[in-house]
Amino acid sequence: MEIYALVGKSGTGKSTSVLQYCHEHNIPAIIDDGILVVNGRKIAGTSAKYEKNSIKAVKRATFFYEDHRKEVMNVIQMTAITKLLIVGTSVKMVNMIAERLNLGKIDKYIDITEIRSNKEINMARYMRNTQGKHVIPIPYTQVETTKLKKIIQAGKKLFSKQAKYIGEQTIIQPRFTTGTITIHEDVYRDYIQHICKKMKNVQNVKIIDYDFTTFQSVTVEIDLNCTLDQNIIECLKEIQKAINEALLSYFEIEMYAIHIRLTNINIDH
Repeated sequence: MEIYALVGKSGTGKSTSVLQYCHEHNIPAIIDDGILVVNGRKIAGTSAKYEKNSIKAVKRATFFYEDHRKEVMNVIQMTAITKLLIVGTSVKMVNMIAERLNLGKIDKYIDITEIRSNKEINMARYMRNTQGKHVIPIPYTQVETTKLKKIIQAGKKLFSKQAKYIGEQTIIQPRFTTGTITIHEDVYRDYIQHICKKMKNVQNVKIIDYDFTTFQSVTVEIDLNCTLDQNIIECLKEIQKAINEALLSYFEIEMYAIHIRLTNINIDH
């Protein structure tokens, strides 16, 4: 059996990416947070997301408990798996899992930065920090809902680039989530308007469309005061850059799209 490992810090989107990666590389089996997933369905183990505190969650994810370890190990031995990928927060963690499950040495390590862009990683961290979103890469019907704080999104189906169904993921909030920060969308809107109004060429600003929960995008209408010799395009790019840098600095949001609509120009003579 070939053993792979996907490594990345907590909240960087490993569980979100793992089904797609495994489909693209013909890896049928996944070990993620204490469960064994084969062809998109859980066949053994118990998710660390069900634990009541983070210490127990780490122990569950690393197969510290003997009954849990033996259950998963026995199912792996009885299943004709040719390739398996272990998901973990560090090389040390995935090596520990491989050792405890008697899987042998890991053949290939993949860092999360190799399969996710910086923007995607920052977006995943933002969702984890502000909304407590965790992903279990199995269908909603296999999730023990009574052991969770709540289900945030159930049964999100995943498809390959060829529109082939490859599995489902369930977005949840575990019981060990101690708290989340809720920022109302009006805060983002007001802050963007504040940043724009501070710029010398901006006369009026209006937020006409936004999405700060999934796609991280905003559309801003701008009225400008300019002189005849000013480059309008460069001026709008500066506004775009100022919005992006401010949101990244204060909220750790790296925007996916910032659209600027120029609605009026007043020429200063």
